[in-house]
Amino acid sequence: MTSGLVFQMGGADWFKAITPTTMTKPSKTVRTRSSTVPAEEPLETGRRLGDLAYRRILEGLFDRRLPAGSFISQNELVRLLDLPIQPLRDALRVLETEGILKIHARSGIEFLKADLELARSTYQFRSIIERSAARAYAETAESTDIVILVEAHNALLARVELEGATAAVQEAMEQLEQRFHGSIIAALRNPMIETTARRLKNHVALIRLDLTFTVPRVIRTIREHLDVLDACLARDPAAAEAALGHHFQAALQRILGMV
Repeated sequence: MTSGLVFQMGGADWFKAITPTTMTKPSKTVRTRSSTVPAEEPLETGRRLGDLAYRRILEGLFDRRLPAGSFISQNELVRLLDLPIQPLRDALRVLETEGILKIHARSGIEFLKADLELARSTYQFRSIIERSAARAYAETAESTDIVILVEAHNALLARVELEGATAAVQEAMEQLEQRFHGSIIAALRNPMIETTARRLKNHVALIRLDLTFTVPRVIRTIREHLDVLDACLARDPAAAEAALGHHFQAALQRILGMV
């Protein structure tokens, strides 16, 4: 996800893309205003509540109910996000390990604020992971799968040139970003890397919150993706790696406002 695309993404759209696949939709009973989880409640219910808390915290961050860089107490989060206290604490601990927030004992929760250093570090890390993944994808991916991705990029390129930077195009571009980067990362067949890449998407979402979706930027992103895919079709791992590295470098430059 990820991505050279620079745009302002609504919290709900982006969050559908970055929510871990292990999370399940909670039942209606989970959405009560109870402040505690009954001790006799099954373990699976506790997990669902933890997943719900994780999702709601990120949703609040990405839809700006929780401003990036803000400092807020646990009790305020309970009221704002309508969450039981124990699942909230569990989710906060997970998000702290992922670098999204910092828990200050007896003080409150400080949410990460995106800055240039975070952007640089995030895209450097993504480049390290996906450059090797691009080589693997060029060597092992089915030609038909690569062609399908090429056709999808060409179709969206034609669409954005015709329709412009509409909300529908923005959503379609985000879905294509997920397919492109997800396919490349999957070529490594490494669950640990896939988990790390999923967490990095949260940082990317924060970085993009104040950036603007424009036609020139999305066109450049699509063409950079196509350069990678063309190298993969040619079964040229070195060229695929180089094209992917260029894509991330260009994406960072777009974030920094250099292009």
